[in-house]
Amino acid sequence: MKSSLRILCLDIEGGYGGSSRSLFETISNIDPKEVAFEVWCKRAGPAQKRYKNIGVKVRITPAMPKVSSLPRLSRNLFVYGLFCVDWMKSFSFRRDLMHAAANVDIIHLNHESLFLLAHWLKPRVDAALTMHIRTNLYGTAFCRWQTRCITKALDHLIFITENEKKSFSRFSGKQVNGSVIFNSVTPVNAASHNKIPLDNRFKIACLSNYAWVRGIDRMIDIAEAIHQRNRADILFVIAGNMKLTRSLPGELGRIASYGGTLKDYADQHGVSDLFLFLGHISEPERVLSSCDALIKPTRENNPWGRDILEGLAAGKPVISVGTYDTFVEDKVTGILQRNFNAETLAERICELADNRSLAIQLGKAGRQRIVKICNGEKLAQTITKVWQDVVAS
Repeated sequence: MKSSLRILCLDIEGGYGGSSRSLFETISNIDPKEVAFEVWCKRAGPAQKRYKNIGVKVRITPAMPKVSSLPRLSRNLFVYGLFCVDWMKSFSFRRDLMHAAANVDIIHLNHESLFLLAHWLKPRVDAALTMHIRTNLYGTAFCRWQTRCITKALDHLIFITENEKKSFSRFSGKQVNGSVIFNSVTPVNAASHNKIPLDNRFKIACLSNYAWVRGIDRMIDIAEAIHQRNRADILFVIAGNMKLTRSLPGELGRIASYGGTLKDYADQHGVSDLFLFLGHISEPERVLSSCDALIKPTRENNPWGRDILEGLAAGKPVISVGTYDTFVEDKVTGILQRNFNAETLAERICELADNRSLAIQLGKAGRQRIVKICNGEKLAQTITKVWQDVVAS
């Protein structure tokens, strides 16, 4: 039977990042009789095998041009300069995309960093354009320009929470045409990871590549506070690329200048015995299975990323920072600090390590919450209806 909708999805990650994993979750829960998908990935990665396993056509397109605005003027000048070069190299990709657009109803751009591609596409194709907005942009001139470009080019926007919709509307200067649809998450029972020791330490996973805004270096401060309590029964398990950049402030920037990583930062602070650095892991669910909790001490106060949702779905209490408690609710599904305080967080982590039954209780509550509000089948019906309405209008 022929599908009623044909959608081409553009994915900037290929399965390694949260936006890519979220897109796969969405597509895997939609009836192929309703929507026929094709996915183009900028990067080769685990997503390609997953898509082929569910019968979705997938293609690797490394020339897909992307860029997103940053807080500092100097960084914006740098990234947009690089983008100009990438854009010139993307001629063949853009030609192929226009050909593909003639055979689909919708082109869905899975991340706001594809906004200039959307702006270029709009007058050249008949297909409707939709986009996922997955981050809160900064209130700089470049970011406001980015939101205005998106507003003009896209027929409909899909926000992962109401927070992104609120900030986007503020920066664009108008109420946007968009829907709030949470990322869907399917709880899985994964095997344990063979690099994580099977001992009785209370293990806390972190599933993020290093970035200043993600606050992963704050874990060193927490570890120092735990050390001062003479605790050796807690282990932070970090899965991700911990490379530092020279633009980082203070000691982090100095370590980056000679090619160091966050592991070197932990060594210099004398807390490396509390850390296990795994590097990039293609199956983060196995890391979660081997740990007792998940942590994300974000500087952006956004406790709702893909890693947090997957941590809750795995039945693990989540430790994070911010005020939005739809997912992480303090003393209900984990620990949520309004303002980051390493000493207080260390104390509460020690309490969980001493009371494993409490950690299990918080984890069960988190899993129940995710099953209820991030149900893949229900959210798939919601987003399918959005796409149907976009084409109908």
